[in-house]
Amino acid sequence: MYLITVFGNLLIILAVSSDSHLHTPMYFFLCNLSLVDICFTSSTVPKMLVNIQTQSKVITYKGCIAQMYFSTFFGLLDDFLLTVMAYDRFVAICHPLHYTVIMNPRFCGLLLLMSWIIVVSLFYFTVLGVYFSSAATHNSQSSAIASVLYSLVTPMLNPFIYSLRNKDIKGALKKFFGMAGIRITE
Repeated sequence: MYLITVFGNLLIILAVSSDSHLHTPMYFFLCNLSLVDICFTSSTVPKMLVNIQTQSKVITYKGCIAQMYFSTFFGLLDDFLLTVMAYDRFVAICHPLHYTVIMNPRFCGLLLLMSWIIVVSLFYFTVLGVYFSSAATHNSQSSAIASVLYSLVTPMLNPFIYSLRNKDIKGALKKFFGMAGIRITE
């Protein structure tokens, strides 16, 4: 699942950056979402895989803090990028004639920067929530299942949901790999 997540998201980044037709706000945000999904998954899964392989559940205090910071940071950034992408689609659907004026490169960069700033700010509130929550109220099995679903399944499905069903992305990937004659199933 981890390899599929990384590979799928890397394909999106390659497709968007290699095809000038995809240099639009929607694909700009999609490319950033793919990068954030790779970082989010990579903040926890490699350590988890090492723990499974070595049958050890040991993590240093500094390692725990770093893992918590990056997983929270990239998880929140993921949420905000999805919100910005929803706003982009709202503008495209509800104000199609004004889309290029509203979603100009400066505004897209500002939206991305605002997402990063809000995530950094909210990170500190979530850290406080973790420290103040009671260990007695947590069910370890349901927490583990939720963690796997959130940290592996969602980032793995994002490339399929947001782009691999898209004709423009398929065309860019065909051009990138030189497979113009090969048909990718719809």
